[in-house]
Amino acid sequence: MSTSDAGGGTPSVSPPGRAVVSRLIATFSGTVGLGVKILLLGFMNAVAVWAAAILAGDGKWVALGVLVASTAAIDAVYMFSRRAIPGKFLVPGTVLLLAFQVTPIVYTVDVAFSNYSTGHIATKSEAIAAVTQNTLEPPPSGKSYVMAPARDADGKLVLILRDEETGEAFAGTRKGLEPLDPGAVQGQAGAITAVEGYTLITGGELFTLDREIRSLLVPTEGSAAIRAEGLSTAIELQPTLRYDARANTFTRITNGLVFRDNRHGSFVAANGEELEPGWRTGVGFENFGRILHDPLISKPFLRVLTWTFAFAFLAVGLAFALGLFLAITLDKPGMRFQRFYRSLLIIPYAIPGFLSLLVWSGLLNDDFGVVNRLLNLNVPWLFDPWWAKVSIILVSLWLTFPYFFLVCLGALQSIPAELTEAARVDGGGRLQIFRRVTLPLLMVAVAPLLIASFAFNFNNFNNIYFLTAGGPAATDQSVAGSTDILISYTYKIAFQAGKGQDYGLATSMAIVIFFIVGTVSALSFSRTKALENLQ
Repeated sequence: MSTSDAGGGTPSVSPPGRAVVSRLIATFSGTVGLGVKILLLGFMNAVAVWAAAILAGDGKWVALGVLVASTAAIDAVYMFSRRAIPGKFLVPGTVLLLAFQVTPIVYTVDVAFSNYSTGHIATKSEAIAAVTQNTLEPPPSGKSYVMAPARDADGKLVLILRDEETGEAFAGTRKGLEPLDPGAVQGQAGAITAVEGYTLITGGELFTLDREIRSLLVPTEGSAAIRAEGLSTAIELQPTLRYDARANTFTRITNGLVFRDNRHGSFVAANGEELEPGWRTGVGFENFGRILHDPLISKPFLRVLTWTFAFAFLAVGLAFALGLFLAITLDKPGMRFQRFYRSLLIIPYAIPGFLSLLVWSGLLNDDFGVVNRLLNLNVPWLFDPWWAKVSIILVSLWLTFPYFFLVCLGALQSIPAELTEAARVDGGGRLQIFRRVTLPLLMVAVAPLLIASFAFNFNNFNNIYFLTAGGPAATDQSVAGSTDILISYTYKIAFQAGKGQDYGLATSMAIVIFFIVGTVSALSFSRTKALENLQ
């Protein structure tokens, strides 16, 4: 109950919602609020400590410094500063903005200017170690061993080895082989079951150490070493390449072929042979240059770009035209079953889009699709390049027209009836009134939505992937299919092109798509400014 008004009249009653909000504010402004604040800040600081330990272990000192400074600033804002009331409301939004908007954008740009792809993921030092391991081969007189992973008295990982030919037993470490008494190693042929002085690793722990076991090299004579092959055998290997850290080169021991750093994340010989894996490094604008100059990328890119514009314009234009037609048809007062018709038209919009696409993919199937069987047709809806494009447009029309029907219906009902009545009195026909009065006023509200729908369909991955998967295959033998748009083409480049994943090229194409959509949207919005004068 609030106080009486200035005139001494009947006191007013506060709305129930406002009273609840006031009580909540009062509750969380005292000791309870302080406790909740301390609890939340404690949880945040615990997560920060955990993240700091990981960053310190990985040597990410810049990120660690940013984390420490940010955590300290947030603690200061919420605990020690009485003048930072605005900051208490800005901090959550700023953190979420950085986490979900700024960071992905910065990371995408960083990847676009690198060679990040299959075979170029690790650092250079990791790539050198991997090349050294991958090029190990058994020497002519190499030995094989029955092997069992174990831990010594200090808990360190060792390989218990037994030569099946001589019966000799060893404990293998990174320092070399330590002979064991053959009687101390128990087990049958092909397996070791127990070793005196060592604890065999078994069960789940054995599989968690799989990578560590495979990376353990036990040096023998010269440059040879013993490496585990699986979890029960080991073989003696020797390197076929020698790395020179001073010259930054690999040399093949058998023929002296030299592999040099090509400054693009790989060791390459003069004859073009490349060692794998490589490493991730910056390549400048090379990925953008590939889009323009590499025939395997640029030729399908132009074809896909043309179809993307056609698909976006047709999907939006046809859906808007059909939605407007139905809105005008069902906007007549006194029409029977009007609500039923309106509800019926919204059904495609109410069903989840990806589910509708999967259903239509089955309906349009050549062999058992209901459409061909019901209409007694033999149309290759999804397996002919042109018919597949028609199918995508029709299905997109089915999914989109209810949206424009609702938008146009609301916009039509917001147009003052006096304007159309005045135009009718002045002798205007239905077509003239629609063209000169209804449509311009309608476009004031609908034009921004048309631009947004165009941007959405320009990147409408679902309509392509779930219906045709970008197929059928194109005649240029590229990774882009006949119905791929830029976003699905980018997806295929990222996961299905070349040696495997090519994230650098895919992210550079994503940036190109962003600028294309941004340019088209900016030009469209500038053109729609003329409609503002109609209000």
